[in-house]
Order: sequence, then structure tokens, then C-alpha cells
Amino acid sequence: MMESRPVNDHSHSDEPLQSDSASQPKAPPKADSRAEEAAAVRRRWITLGETLAVLAVVISGLTLWNNWTARSDREAAAAEETLLASTRAGTLVLVVASASGDELKLLPASSEQTVQSQEVLFPGALGLPPAATTGQPRIEAAWFEHALKKARSKARLPDDSRGDERLPVVLTTRFLAGGELHENRALYDIGYSISGHWLGGHSVALRGISLAGSVKSSNAQARLDARWRKLLPQKQADRQE
Repeated sequence: MMESRPVNDHSHSDEPLQSDSASQPKAPPKADSRAEEAAAVRRRWITLGETLAVLAVVISGLTLWNNWTARSDREAAAAEETLLASTRAGTLVLVVASASGDELKLLPASSEQTVQSQEVLFPGALGLPPAATTGQPRIEAAWFEHALKKARSKARLPDDSRGDERLPVVLTTRFLAGGELHENRALYDIGYSISGHWLGGHSVALRGISLAGSVKSSNAQARLDARWRKLLPQKQADRQE
């Protein structure tokens, strides 16, 4: 008889073999949520920091702009005030300090101005040279009285004034203001009256002056003569009426 031998079972098992690199268990969902939330918070902080930095730069720029604008405004205001002060200092208006009939003593309307010298230019029709003063500015009737009477007689003007008459002149005045020397040239009207006397002839009494406007050196005589012609015919028309 033959002995039966155990037969080795070499058949493969129906169960699948497990891999050595089995996958690790996944992280719990709550842990992932906390991680994403923390990352989002960090991103928000970064964004907020960047925004604050930009705002700081903008505020700094606006501050610098405001400071520059304010300084520019102050400098412009100071320059304008300096210009106005210089303009005021260089603008001269003469007024009568006292009148004695045959003389008018003049002085600047501003106490900050001091007259150094003056030249008086007369209408060309009078045939008079300019009169000059040093120090005290003034108008003297003796400078033009004879020539004025002659011109009035030639124009057949009345012997006696019916009010203040006007004689135009150009006054060129050199004066000090703020320690600087200035020159002003202007057209003035001298107010006067004239009265006749039976034996003593006619006398001229000075009343005052009034500013008629500024003139330039190049057109001073022309402007003066034009004003003289304008005033004289008016008196002739008054006589004819």
C-alpha cells in the first residue's frame, strides 16, 4: 500500500494583500478649518498693515503739501505787502501846509516822506523858465504873476475872478521815503484869484493846489500845454455869454 502524503497548498488566497505603504489617516475636518481660519486672519492683518502704511504715506504727503502751500501763501502775502509798501512810498501827493496869498507852502500828505527838491514847470504859452526849490517845497506868485496877467489880458479874461481860477503846472519832486530817494512827476492845478485895483493894477492871490494826474518826463510839457488850452477857452466862453 502506498502512503498518502500531505499535499502542500500552493493556491493563492482570495484576500488581497495589503500594501506596506498604506495611506495615513486623514486629519480631522476641524483641524483643517482652524488652519484655514488662521491663514485668513494672517492675510487680513497683512492687508490691514499695507493699508495703514499707504494711509501713512498719503497723510504725510498731504501734510507736506499743506505746509508748502501755507508757506507759499505767506511768502506771496509778504511779497505783495512789500510791493504795496514800496508803491505807497513812491507815490507822492502834495498838500498845502499854509497859504499867505502870494505863497503856498507845500508838504507831502504822508508824514513818512521828506521833500528834497522840486522843479515847477509852467505852460509854454507863458514863456517862463522852470522854477526850482531846495528843501521846503512852495509855490510863489512872483514866479508867474506878470506872465499870467499878460496871458489873461490877451485872452480878454475878466479883470476880477468870479471864483477860483486855475493855472496848471507840472511839479517834479525828489523826496526820501524809507531811506530811499524817489522822484515823482505830476500835473497840478494852482488855484488862484485875481482882483483889479484902480491905481494899483491887478493882484494874484494863491488859494491852493489840486492833483490832476501823473505824467511822464517825455510828455509832461505836452500834457501841461493841452490842459492850459483846455482851461483858457472855457474862460473865454464864459465872457461871451
